[in-house]
Amino acid sequence: MVEALLVLVVPAPLLAAVISVASQHVRVAEFANLIASFVCLVVAIWLVAHVSGTVTFVHRYVLFDPLGAWTLVCTCIVYALASIYAIGYMRLLKEEEGRLPAFYALFALFAATMICGPLMNNVGVYWIAIELTTLVSTFLVGFERGREAIEAAWKYIIVVSAGISLALLGTVLFYWAGSLVLGPTYDMTWDTLRSAAPHMNLALTQMAFLLVLVGYGTKAGLAPMHTWLPDAHSEGPAPVSAMLSGALLNTAMLGVARFLTVTDAASGSMLPRTVLVAFGAFSLFVAALFIVRQQGIKRLMAYSSVEHMGVLALGLGFGGPLAIAAVLYHMLNHSLSKSLMFFGAGNAMRIYGTKEIDAIRGVWARFPVTGALWLAGALAITGAPPFGLFLSELTLMRAGFATPNAWAVIAMLILLIVIFIGFLNHFRVMYFDARTPVHSPLAAERNARLSAWMTVPMWLALVPVFVLGIWWPQPLWHFFEAVAADIGGGAR
Repeated sequence: MVEALLVLVVPAPLLAAVISVASQHVRVAEFANLIASFVCLVVAIWLVAHVSGTVTFVHRYVLFDPLGAWTLVCTCIVYALASIYAIGYMRLLKEEEGRLPAFYALFALFAATMICGPLMNNVGVYWIAIELTTLVSTFLVGFERGREAIEAAWKYIIVVSAGISLALLGTVLFYWAGSLVLGPTYDMTWDTLRSAAPHMNLALTQMAFLLVLVGYGTKAGLAPMHTWLPDAHSEGPAPVSAMLSGALLNTAMLGVARFLTVTDAASGSMLPRTVLVAFGAFSLFVAALFIVRQQGIKRLMAYSSVEHMGVLALGLGFGGPLAIAAVLYHMLNHSLSKSLMFFGAGNAMRIYGTKEIDAIRGVWARFPVTGALWLAGALAITGAPPFGLFLSELTLMRAGFATPNAWAVIAMLILLIVIFIGFLNHFRVMYFDARTPVHSPLAAERNARLSAWMTVPMWLALVPVFVLGIWWPQPLWHFFEAVAADIGGGAR
């Protein structure tokens, strides 16, 4: 049954892309993509509910395990929400109407590449899947074809490709280390590497992991390799930004988590985890600096993504079942919350015709319901109670205090407070500052109206984040325990 459903989850968006290109009709493309996203979401949720252990298919090239299943469901949730939102948002881009079938084809292909990543059992094929996400999403980042958008697309592909090249070098070193144990030719699967790791050269394995961490960390937006992220998130259409932040970053962090299990099996050294914790703490520090002084609304959301990838890095570095549970819970809540925030930012950009925070005033009066949802999302994304990110961050700090890297918990707490104050201060200005806003050169767009397509996905994102903040379902605890057991808790 699992194999049959996996046959649906990847071809569905591929079929939507083909239909979009073949029809060249906007409405057909919209609903083909929407139906594909719903198919993927239903299948992913069913698979997570029924996953039991690790299963491989197609000559062990396809892997279905608890960690991959969880990443898959987070990706499909964002894909479904962004597909709903895209219908309303993209219809407002009148000048791009003739290119919308191409947009939906690329959008569906982007989803397909991200869905493939968690299912790849061969380490080299996983790298190819991650590289494909870059190639496809570059065209989405630059879709609006403005000077800033084209510049952001070029910066994105150059910086991320450089990082992915380092990940490839790290993968080659892992293969070399494995060849010294298994011979010159072997199936380079995750389980094969973990099995051989205790006999692999320690120095070579650690060097390989550091290269992989920098490489996939670039894709995940960890500082200081994050430089592509603010531009790409700022210039891409809002539904694309939601996919980049809420889905793609998780897919890249999955690679770091899988390679960490190999390095853990190689020795009891704390070096890899300490380096990962350092990257996480530095990402929080960089995010705090830029969030406090940020002027662009979507760049503000982008640096929030740097913050939350730093939180995931800290959790993976701490290790242990409690930290793993916090990381997985954080992934889900971040995917939902960040989708909500980019949808709200897209709405504000269409209403006010600007990306500048100083040009956005009186949000309460302009769109009260959607504005209330966006403000609630701002509270959620900063880790305030009673939302899900508060629970995941609190759990992660509890886990961190029991590790040798407990210093990072203090740093995390201080930086999260700074981020909370800085982030919400921007919303105070947009909602409650009575001063005359700075003139916007795009003011002609301010007559845009928000359709239900642009507000319903905000509700669909906010309600689960609120529920998950007041109730951590017991079945999720059991599922997270299974993930920790499968990948190794890594407690020290």
